[in-house]
Amino acid sequence: MAAGTPTTSGQFLRTKAPERFRTTLTFAERVAYQYAIEEVYWQHRIWPEDNPEAKPPLNAAISPAEVEKKVSDYLRKSQLVTEERGSPITATELQAEMDRMANHARRPDVLRELFASLGNDPFVIAECLARPTLGEQLANELNVRANGRDGSLSRPLSSADDAARSAIAPHQAAYKLPEISVPLDCMDNTWTATTTANAPDARWGHIAVWTGIEMIVWGGNDGGNTYFATGWRYNPATDSWTTTSTTNAPAARWLHTAVWTGSEMIIWSGGDGTNFLNSGGSYNPAEDSWLSISTTNAPLGRVHHTAVWTGSEMIVWGGYDYAHGHFNSGGRYDPGTGSWVATSTVNAPSARWSHTAKWTGGEMIIWGGTDQTNYLNTGGRYNPSTNSWTPTGLTNAPLGRVVHTAVWTGNEMIVWGGVDSTFNDANTGGRYYPGNDHWIATNTDNAPSARDSHTAVWTGNEMIVWGGDFCCPGIDFNTGGRYNAGMDSWTTTSTANAPHARDSHTALWTGSEMMIWGGGYFLGSNFIVLNTGGIYCAQPSTPIVQSAASQKTHGTAGSFDIALPLNGTAGIECRTGGATNDYTLVITFNANVSVNGNPEAAVTSGIGMVGTGGVSNGGMVTIAGNVVTVPLTDVANAQTINVTLFGVNGSTNVVIPMGILIGDTTGNGFVNAGDVSQTKSQVGQVVGSTNFREDVNASGTITATDVAQVKANVGTSLPP
Repeated sequence: MAAGTPTTSGQFLRTKAPERFRTTLTFAERVAYQYAIEEVYWQHRIWPEDNPEAKPPLNAAISPAEVEKKVSDYLRKSQLVTEERGSPITATELQAEMDRMANHARRPDVLRELFASLGNDPFVIAECLARPTLGEQLANELNVRANGRDGSLSRPLSSADDAARSAIAPHQAAYKLPEISVPLDCMDNTWTATTTANAPDARWGHIAVWTGIEMIVWGGNDGGNTYFATGWRYNPATDSWTTTSTTNAPAARWLHTAVWTGSEMIIWSGGDGTNFLNSGGSYNPAEDSWLSISTTNAPLGRVHHTAVWTGSEMIVWGGYDYAHGHFNSGGRYDPGTGSWVATSTVNAPSARWSHTAKWTGGEMIIWGGTDQTNYLNTGGRYNPSTNSWTPTGLTNAPLGRVVHTAVWTGNEMIVWGGVDSTFNDANTGGRYYPGNDHWIATNTDNAPSARDSHTAVWTGNEMIVWGGDFCCPGIDFNTGGRYNAGMDSWTTTSTANAPHARDSHTALWTGSEMMIWGGGYFLGSNFIVLNTGGIYCAQPSTPIVQSAASQKTHGTAGSFDIALPLNGTAGIECRTGGATNDYTLVITFNANVSVNGNPEAAVTSGIGMVGTGGVSNGGMVTIAGNVVTVPLTDVANAQTINVTLFGVNGSTNVVIPMGILIGDTTGNGFVNAGDVSQTKSQVGQVVGSTNFREDVNASGTITATDVAQVKANVGTSLPP
């Protein structure tokens, strides 16, 4: 092996340095480099936080045989290109493909990691990263020209191991490592098109999931009588599409559902134009392989249902078929055991389809939809641990609606748009808080125009809605809006370089960008289906702390704050916390914020916890515009703690240091005679902004009790 070549165990072997211009790679070297690529991908694949087990190592997700198969497959496709066009893929083509990746990367950070995993060796990058992508594209193009497209090659590739495993025709030219010129951070409120090279056939009624490294689209309909059993994977790091395997793939369908488990995409049900299917499959992108899922005890096949992932189960619910109409039934599928369990129908929402479903971390919230007569504003919360339903409240709930959207923010569900119970498109919405079962309307000032069949994603601090259509006649949109939940305000999304107007597309959030694809638009009475897409950059606003304070109410004298600087010497809280050592932090930001972590806050250094009365509240905070309030309890004396807000505006953690030294009225970090003297001098005085520190027990009056409290703590100090 050459110097720095990774082994399939992820380690690197020391051997002699490579020659200046390499012309071949052994099959074993290619396999080792492929493993290094898979390692990068696996590190970025999302492991849902609700999954009960820790993310396993790569070798638990992909076998050595599957890594070898990937190498054999791309070598065979290169061989097919040679056979079909009479000439091999050239060094010039591979260099151009590397340059294209470097210039068009939508995830430049990941592309840099991929290059580094291959030793930043341009020859290895050309052979092990560019060749697989270019080979697949050229092989598919040749296949389409010769045989039409069905998502798979028309004839088997050569199985001759010697041919497939041999080095590709030697290249005498030297490759140049391209410079990745794309900025690491995308520009806010801008669009970039996804490549159409080797893109899927145009479709709608498909699904899309984000794995953390790629978007997988699968199934759907071409706008006519063709239903697809094919899929593609879009990798924004290389701005390239690759097909998913069709071996053991589920039957063709549309209007199905899909969830991402952390290692697999599970698709279920849907229809093929004639039948409603209760079958499905699980797709492993690391191995590019399918397994069928059991139909034993599975719910009846249906369309326009919903599915959520709980961390260990997929829950499907609702929908309709021709024979039964609409359903209020569902099922829980456990991929670990391959078994189905029906969801309870006791107290379940009324039967419906075209509703929405969101997973909160403990419950599935169903809302809206239609029973084929009425547009519903009812819903239910399903708890899988108890197999029970609780209805959602109706007070201030939005009008019932269909083909609307819903997002979960971490503490509320926001629904928006759709066709409401007046049978008109709407630009209204509502925010549902399951904690107290109440609704608040979303602001309509500057909201996007009324529409349905649009998409919505949650970024961590904003909901982005985009696309959709207005009926009637059918008018499609390439416009959208960003709703800031903390500020209850809308800003418009740019239309510069935005994708073609459309509805019934898919959208997902990658962590920094919204990715939309597919769908179609009306041209007169014709529905034109698309195979294009776009990536929208939405940079979170950076939260700036204006002030932080420990706040206490001193009886009828009012509330007084002790400032807690974020830098330098920590502010010192000198007042008692009562029987359970309770304190309240108040953090003021420069603008309205959201806090989206789980937990939202925690004592990350020192002794104490978020809660009241000696009881944890699970790390919950209170947000009022730009002010965040954190209750603390069981906070020990004579220490400095750090309180961390997690996920402010989606991605920023904010740390507030706070010293606690009861009786330190002078705030110098020591309790001594000076504090006793100062407190004595204020006995009997009215508590105000200049002497509230001497009211150590925060009673509203300064008395001998406060003096005694200070004396009891003389000799204590904050640790250095």
